[in-house]
This record gives sequence, C-alpha cells and structure tokens, in this order.
Amino acid sequence: MKTIEVVAAIIRKEDKIFATQRGYGDFKDWWEFPGGKVEAGETPEEALVREIKEELSTEISIDKFLYTVEYDYPNFHLTMHCYICSLLSEAMHLNEHEAARWLKKEDIHTVNWLPADEILLPMISEE
Repeated sequence: MKTIEVVAAIIRKEDKIFATQRGYGDFKDWWEFPGGKVEAGETPEEALVREIKEELSTEISIDKFLYTVEYDYPNFHLTMHCYICSLLSEAMHLNEHEAARWLKKEDIHTVNWLPADEILLPMISEE
C-alpha cells in the first residue's frame, strides 16, 4: 500500500480552532485541518509553513508538535504530522477549500471530519 506523508496545522485563536472543508477529491465536503504533502528535501515544519501559505495565503507560527497520525484509508496509508499553530497575520484567503470555520471546543464535533483528523479531536480538547 502506498504511503502519503502530510502535515496538518491545528491553528488556534483564543478558544477556537480553525477547520477547513475540502472542495475536491474523494473526500469532497469533509472537514480537515489545513496542510498538505511533504515534498522531497523538506522538513515537516517547512512543508507546513509552505502549505499554509499556498492554501490560506497567510503566515503561521508553529508552536509545538502535537502528534503523528498513522491511518489506513482504502487506497493508501497516511502519515500525518500535526502541529499546534498560531496565525502571524489575521488575513486569510481560501485558495483550495470551499469553506472554513472557527470552532469552539463544544462545537468541534458539529462538522464531518476526515477519519484521520478525527483522531486528533480528544488531544485538541485537552490542549
């Protein structure tokens, strides 16, 4: 089975986290933490800064590593390195996603998360 290595940003602002809704692919309309594939020669942190700039046209600060999710989707194995992040700029633009929301802890289960992202929810609630 093919393995895909990606990074994800759990962007926090006050008591909320940022969630994005996929606008493409097999999991269109599912919710996820923004991020993307690690390219050859990149560290996960470098990939995350680049991906957020590409997807959201904004800059982030990587505050700390949270967890690496290992998850088997039907057609591939996902290795997803997840980081708690902060925005360095309030300005954001959705370049790839169809929607986004700032979710409070009590609202975190109100969206249809991708299975690998859903694994993170208990850890985020403890943060």
